[in-house]
Amino acid sequence: MSDETSTAPPKHLETLHCRICGTEVAAGPVHVCEMCFGPLEVHYPLEALRGRLTWEVIRGRPTDLWRYRELLPLEGGPTLARGVGWTPLLPAPRLGAELGIDDLWVKADLSNHPTQSFKDRVVAVALNRAREFGLEDVGCASTGNLANAVAAQAAAGGFRAWIFIPKDLEPEKIIATAVHGVRVVRVNGVYDDVNRLCAEVADRFPWGIVNVNLRAYYSEGSKTVAFEMAEQLDGAVPANIVVPMAGGSLITKIGKGFRELGALGLVDPGRQPRLFGAQASGCAPIIGALERGEKRVEPVRPDTIARSLAIGNPADGPFALQAIRESGGWGAGVSDDEIREGIRLLATLEGIFTETAGGVTVAAAARLAAEGRFKDSEGATVLCITGNGLKTPEVARSTYELGEVIEPRLQEVERLAEAGLGLGA
Repeated sequence: MSDETSTAPPKHLETLHCRICGTEVAAGPVHVCEMCFGPLEVHYPLEALRGRLTWEVIRGRPTDLWRYRELLPLEGGPTLARGVGWTPLLPAPRLGAELGIDDLWVKADLSNHPTQSFKDRVVAVALNRAREFGLEDVGCASTGNLANAVAAQAAAGGFRAWIFIPKDLEPEKIIATAVHGVRVVRVNGVYDDVNRLCAEVADRFPWGIVNVNLRAYYSEGSKTVAFEMAEQLDGAVPANIVVPMAGGSLITKIGKGFRELGALGLVDPGRQPRLFGAQASGCAPIIGALERGEKRVEPVRPDTIARSLAIGNPADGPFALQAIRESGGWGAGVSDDEIREGIRLLATLEGIFTETAGGVTVAAAARLAAEGRFKDSEGATVLCITGNGLKTPEVARSTYELGEVIEPRLQEVERLAEAGLGLGA
């Protein structure tokens, strides 16, 4: 397959499809279906790509998310955000032994370029599409990681950016956003209040709000997590994938990504991963609906240390429920104390310092393993670790003491060693 890009827009990007009623809508920075107000998504010509897009072709390309560009919603090649994606898939044997999970792996998106979270993927796609639409201003509603990613990539791409956040967002995430010279707007409310405001902003101004009127394109970037997992496992499909849920898009798109790989013959089309959702119990509307056996997600008021997951009215909640149930998976809500313990376990056993969302993933995996949810699995179990612990250091600060100060003398170290380790002669 040639890597040259055509100047003509691909036909499959001329329209978006409603995920509820199937209506086709002319492609553009649009919010929802004109008929039923359902969310929109991109459909790809998978039959035409089968046999042409192969692992051999993909492996000959640069190691970033654009190696899968035929399955991403761009008219031409990317002009922005090179080097995003292709994060490590790491074996986690010590954590697996602790949790009782055989063949455990960690998808480490906490090392993503440029802002150390999986949101760098979705923003890369959204801003390239914004450039194709000729937009000059972009923005987002964010609980933190998305704010960082939009700010950094907007600065690199020469966009003007408006970042809307809840007023009580962690100071570290606010600073990591503002440093890029963007306009940060703190809103008196929770994320759902911020998101409603951004929907109004998208109607009022000719701006590309990445998780509102660019959402159909933005969310497609999440599929690259699935594509990379499959490639890094040499074409194998994980048995189980544990995914943190805020708006519910990531778990949904991971499922879509594996279905697309199956349709292309890049993985066994008869084998799909079981998807397991993870939420903080202080903001678990999707898990609540799952446990009650309901299709509708009832909004909740967030109350958790996992602020990056604190979305009480998740936009993709019903689709996340559908993805979990159809895959044969399940989910778990975990307490703040369990989140802290999850952060500790991943750090002390695998040397990976994650933010609170990763603590939710580890804690949920521990709960699910204890319930026997993974026992009959044949294949890998993968934990999605979506953000870096340096983004939420106050959680670790509240758990660990800074340590005793000693004089620079060997006797002082001997004293500590004898007290703590039982130093021999």
